[in-house]
Amino acid sequence: MRTPDRTGPDHMDPDRTGPDRVDPAVWRMAVTLVVGALAVVLDTTILSVALDDLTKDLGAPLSTVQWVGTGYLLAVFVTVPVAGWAQARFGGRRMWVAALCGFLLGSLLSALAWDAPSLIAFRVLQGAAAGVMMPLMATLLVQAAGGRNIGKVMAIITVPTALGPILGPVLGGLILHLADWRWLFLVNIPFCAVGARLALRNLPDDRPDPGRPGAPLDAVGLLLLSPGCAALVYGLSRVEGSAGLADTGVVVPLACGLALVGGFVARALTRNGGGTVVDVRLFRHRAVASSATLLFLGGVSLYGSMMLLPLWFQQVRGEDALGAGLLLVPQGLGALLARGLAGRYTDRLGARRVAVAAFALVAATTVPFAFVTAGTGEWLLLAALFVRGLALGAAMIAPMGAAYVGLERGEIPDASMITRLAQQLGGSVGIALVAVVLQHATAGARSPDALADGFGTAFRWATALTAVAVPLCLLLPGRPASADGGAPADADGADGADGATEARTAAEV
Repeated sequence: MRTPDRTGPDHMDPDRTGPDRVDPAVWRMAVTLVVGALAVVLDTTILSVALDDLTKDLGAPLSTVQWVGTGYLLAVFVTVPVAGWAQARFGGRRMWVAALCGFLLGSLLSALAWDAPSLIAFRVLQGAAAGVMMPLMATLLVQAAGGRNIGKVMAIITVPTALGPILGPVLGGLILHLADWRWLFLVNIPFCAVGARLALRNLPDDRPDPGRPGAPLDAVGLLLLSPGCAALVYGLSRVEGSAGLADTGVVVPLACGLALVGGFVARALTRNGGGTVVDVRLFRHRAVASSATLLFLGGVSLYGSMMLLPLWFQQVRGEDALGAGLLLVPQGLGALLARGLAGRYTDRLGARRVAVAAFALVAATTVPFAFVTAGTGEWLLLAALFVRGLALGAAMIAPMGAAYVGLERGEIPDASMITRLAQQLGGSVGIALVAVVLQHATAGARSPDALADGFGTAFRWATALTAVAVPLCLLLPGRPASADGGAPADADGADGADGATEARTAAEV
């Protein structure tokens, strides 16, 4: 007998919700989760402009201070795979509040850090909490929406990632202009405190039945997957500061990471009873496999370009950190404005059509940066960034929403972890590849025009990596079934039938 779901369709008021409307309870939950998630996203983007101040105030070399970011990222990858098990074992609300409190504690301790090693250790605590929060946010909202209006739900989930690039660098520059770096961490405290208070009031009490404990933690799988992902990210993070991909400091952790992740996948596929920390069998769903691939490529494009653009404004155009942050605001605004439109059209037209258009537009709007010179007018670049932001917002929402089509309720946490890992790994790969290309392209460049040519080469690589995703978008689900549950309006033949089955399954989650 199915247990009534207090966060899904059983909890919705049919008089207040229709096929195209999101339940008000879901909206309240969304606002609650976004407030807490903003602390995580802002913390990451704010700190990107503070490396120079940290090296001076802490008396440490840049190679050490960079671990403030690297250690945080490694901790995120260690705890992401635990999110699904922790939700099933302790309940989503309790895990969200606990992770927020952990992030608040890490922020407070980071502000009180006395040297670089202590700051790195406290940032690891922040990263461990953030690794649980981000996939848990997606899981709770998708489960609460009951498989309906997934595009709109994804638009809500991605609000923090849109606001972060807008507010983070600007807020970080202002804080460093008015105060010292410790306030970069203290600014997180109000978000965490308010987010925890809202969570206790608005999130449903979904504690599991004490008489029915969940599945035990797959400790062996966790010891393979988490260190494996962390080793991959560490190896990729070493590319920028090493001699390249052939350096021992890059090859060894990459090889160890691939071996550990490969061992986890092989073990997961041979376990007949399931119970692995992440269910890799979800890749049998075409929607999950194609979405994860596109989010990986989207991460390559997004994070690779996010590294290139500020450097381009600073090194080629001579802007300071605050000026570069302000010039990137149009891209963030575009990404924020795209949320509502992309979510609406994903629900109406299907993820496939939206993703094809979005990834093609991301590639097209990256092309101008491959040919600009030191004297190119700023208005042209700002307009290109705004349109690029619109496309990036849609390019993330469409595959994120498609990943949940046709899944059972119990499979949603694993899908959240898979998509989060794919996007973050793609980001690490994108930064590493672009860093290698940029190093070789700008070697020996002294004049602004020579630097602009080198950056142009890196932007051409970023464009090509984005263009690869366009044909893969055709693997995403097509137009969803009509509101009355009848045949879908997709004219794609057999795939339309698959879409109808998937849509009906999602509506029953």
